[in-house]
Amino acid sequence: MTNERRVLVHPDKASLASSVSARFITKMLDILDAQSIAHVVLTGGTMGSAVLESIAASPAKTTIDWSRVHFWWGDERWVPAGHEDRNDEQARVALLDQLELPESNVHRFPASDAGLSLDDAAEAYAAELARHGVDGLPHPLFDITFLGVGPDGHIASLFPHRSGIQVVDRAVIPVRNSPKPPPERLSLTRPVINSSQRIWLVLAGADKASALGLALAGASRDEVPVAGIKGRRRTVFFVDADAAAEVPESLIAPDY
Repeated sequence: MTNERRVLVHPDKASLASSVSARFITKMLDILDAQSIAHVVLTGGTMGSAVLESIAASPAKTTIDWSRVHFWWGDERWVPAGHEDRNDEQARVALLDQLELPESNVHRFPASDAGLSLDDAAEAYAAELARHGVDGLPHPLFDITFLGVGPDGHIASLFPHRSGIQVVDRAVIPVRNSPKPPPERLSLTRPVINSSQRIWLVLAGADKASALGLALAGASRDEVPVAGIKGRRRTVFFVDADAAAEVPESLIAPDY
């Protein structure tokens, strides 16, 4: 198995979400057939939620033993627990509440009303990651990590021309003065994301085309953070036709 980047293009957002959700269910069955526990990193945003809603709507979701799946997040907005802007709240509404899932399997970032400072919250999530670490890693071995990509090429809360994308000595960082509101956030770092077995980036819309094209053309990760993202086994960009406008034809795969 190679770890090359590939791009799968779908006609529109609806078919994109449906395809990714079907592949996720199929892959989770394969993973859980080979190992006892699976770790999945979720993302927020329009397409992140659309994929989770599609999983929830699929009758095939009942074929998965969700008690063996642990959910994490790539980043989170520093707002109170239950706030509609939180990625974990969006995931709860879209999918998690519909699964037979132990609460201990859902690893949320601390919220702004948890009585912690932003720095302490980053340390607390790093400690939670470390409690599930394997093979000497200070974090789980993630089986699938979902990421969205911003029009500026940011992933998680690692933004262009900011120091976050360069951090390699921590698992989690506090983010202040984010160029995208809210200004305070928490984020996994690039080495943790890249330790994932599979990274699935899901993006749609013409406003994402430039960032995707630059990333695949070898742009600097400091200028286009998604350019610095690559999973251990496989990195797949699931995109709609609009987002694929600047992708080299040679990188577009009919399937895998």
